[in-house]
Amino acid sequence: MTELTLISYDLCPYVQRASIALQEKGIPFKRINIDLNNKPDWFLEISPRGKVPLLKLEDGTVLFESSVICEYLEDRYPNPLHPRDPIARAGHRAWMEFGTAVLGDIWHLETTGDEAVYHQRAAAIRQKFQRMEDVLQDGPYFAGTTFSLVDAVFGPVFRYFDLFDQLADHGIFDDLPKGRAWRSALADRISIRDAVAPTYLDRLRSFLADHDAYLLRQAREEALL
Repeated sequence: MTELTLISYDLCPYVQRASIALQEKGIPFKRINIDLNNKPDWFLEISPRGKVPLLKLEDGTVLFESSVICEYLEDRYPNPLHPRDPIARAGHRAWMEFGTAVLGDIWHLETTGDEAVYHQRAAAIRQKFQRMEDVLQDGPYFAGTTFSLVDAVFGPVFRYFDLFDQLADHGIFDDLPKGRAWRSALADRISIRDAVAPTYLDRLRSFLADHDAYLLRQAREEALL
């Protein structure tokens, strides 16, 4: 079987969720990283929105949008990552979209140079995880003992905090024991660990520096006190 090709950017959480789904379903694939600040012509020709991820299939068809890619993999390949029950499956899809909303808040948290915006977004993220605390089961994963596409979405979400925890006492996971346990379980999952390169945290720190992020600037200022 010809390998699928995942076209990627090394910091993109949406690429990560596609990579995680591919690994969890045991699908062989190769990965091509591009520079989103210098997009090659061949990429622009096949990416309708100029974004990653893209998944190139065996026949040359190119899929875009991470949610579409994950659903395609779910429909075509064994080792399901969605529940069988239609209502439960719809609920999982809704929580995947909820995870996308968390990523939107994280984008502003990590790139803003404004202290007020930083605190607003931190509060919004905490509020969302407080809501999730009420729906999490006994773990270790979102729906209990079975790894799902919801976990594939939130693994990259939690990964940001591996750096954020080093930079600030943000308090987002304070008094959220289920959320913290879920984060720990996902961090131990091979597919989630392998969805990024070993240099990920260094690259993320450089990304914050490039945006003159309040989060990084404040950490530097406090280190001088």
